[in-house]
Amino acid sequence: MPVWQDAADAATFVRLYSGMILRLCFTYSLGRADAQDVCQNIFLKLLQIDRKFDTEGETRAFILRMAINECKDLLKSGWRRRPVPLDELIEREVPFLPAEDSGVLTAVQRLPVKYREVIYLYYYEGYNAEEIAAMVGAKPAAVRQRLARARAKLKQELEGSEYETV
Repeated sequence: MPVWQDAADAATFVRLYSGMILRLCFTYSLGRADAQDVCQNIFLKLLQIDRKFDTEGETRAFILRMAINECKDLLKSGWRRRPVPLDELIEREVPFLPAEDSGVLTAVQRLPVKYREVIYLYYYEGYNAEEIAAMVGAKPAAVRQRLARARAKLKQELEGSEYETV
């Protein structure tokens, strides 16, 4: 039996979790189409599993873990590793931050994936280091270290860009 009972439950479930999944996909620098594909794959997989969740937090953590795995699988695929000429690249749209925060968004998007994912899970989804560690398969100390390094890199980049514009 799937996570939801009927079409109304499914619609509510999709409404609750699709935005969260899409935002996480954007932290992996996936484009809109790839992020939507990941989102769709997750909901299809949820249809096929027979699992009940006790709490909302458990459901969110399970779905985020699925999204992280799907994103990593997509990034490892041969289609993603093939080079594309620069003149064919299109600037990606990342809608999860307001326009006035575009400098922060740009700085976050430049971080390596291991830093981006912990920044997203900590600041946007509100998980603590222990919960993030369980999701990404690292120790809590490693997650705290990644957060500290990511903050330092962001601070350095954002302070550097402020001085350039003055």
